[in-house]
Amino acid sequence: MRPLGGLARCGAGLLTGLLVGVAAVAVHPWWWGLLLAVAASSATLLALPRGVARVAYAAVWGIVVALAATPRPAGGYAVAGDLAGYLMIFWAVLMIVVATATVSRATSRVDRAQPDK
Repeated sequence: MRPLGGLARCGAGLLTGLLVGVAAVAVHPWWWGLLLAVAASSATLLALPRGVARVAYAAVWGIVVALAATPRPAGGYAVAGDLAGYLMIFWAVLMIVVATATVSRATSRVDRAQPDK
């Protein structure tokens, strides 16, 4: 049952990252939207359990921001090269770093049997 649980957590992280990332890109041009995007994205990251869900969320959120910062064939960007856009890109990188840095270390049965180590 454990692999299915991990798969479900990964799927939840992917879907949540997509939804929150698109919403963050949509509202970031306004000053209140940028604050809301950073606060909501960070709160969601910290609310998710450590591990695959958190990493999947941060990765998809970063991919959404990266795709929005890529120029379109018709011209224009969803994340422009202004202060708000650079903060979004910086926040995407920071979220990925935090998600990967807070992954729990897997312990073996030997480690659990010897808690003094």
